[in-house]
Amino acid sequence: MILVLAGTSDARELALLIKGSGYDLLTTVVTDNAAKSMEEAGLPVQVGRLTADDIQQLIVEKSVQCVVDASHPFAEEASKNAMAGAKGAGVPYIRYERESLSSPGSEKLIVVEDYVQAAELAADKRGVIMLTTGSKTLKTFTDRLLGLPDTTLVARMLPRLDNMEKCEELGLEQKNIVAMQGPFSKELNKALYDHYGVTLMITKESGKVGAFDEKVEAALEMGIETIVIGRPKIDYGTKFSDYDSVLNQLKEAVQ
Repeated sequence: MILVLAGTSDARELALLIKGSGYDLLTTVVTDNAAKSMEEAGLPVQVGRLTADDIQQLIVEKSVQCVVDASHPFAEEASKNAMAGAKGAGVPYIRYERESLSSPGSEKLIVVEDYVQAAELAADKRGVIMLTTGSKTLKTFTDRLLGLPDTTLVARMLPRLDNMEKCEELGLEQKNIVAMQGPFSKELNKALYDHYGVTLMITKESGKVGAFDEKVEAALEMGIETIVIGRPKIDYGTKFSDYDSVLNQLKEAVQ
């Protein structure tokens, strides 16, 4: 049995390849929407956040031989829990992470280390700020940006009830919420930037599958300043950015 931390489209594709190679597997995801995607692909799935102890217990209960962590590049806590759980249970850990894209060189683009740094820089710049980093860290930005003079915060996120409730709790007005399921084409990104009169866009370096390049290129072509949050710096140990390498490592790890 192989345990696959999934939830993204590339994680689903990798899980299908692992299954196609003859391995029994279980995928884990955080949201019901991601679970539905796994089920539609014929993949067994468990829904819910897992601590390191949860993962270790799951490994023992399911006789898991290897953990493949294909979670989102910014799911830092999930990866750390997977590594700790695998280590505690004494099974191999393999990290798959979509290839990182180098940010286009431009004087309009600034790369920062974390969300707080991005929010503080945005507070200095002000203007119409479009946030495309999701709902998880929304409070970091609303705390620093809502109520600032000459500043409007527009947040783009998945059209989920809990996201809308969070926006209401944090005081983000409905007219400044873009609730849509991506990925977004460059043309759609430009249309949204134009509609809101965006002067600053904030995103995270999630990779091509996360449509990073489309939103950044659209912003830069329109002369919109862009803040990019770099990926968390984690020592994963065994890490690959292509499916074949993961499958080859899996063969070595599971005899």
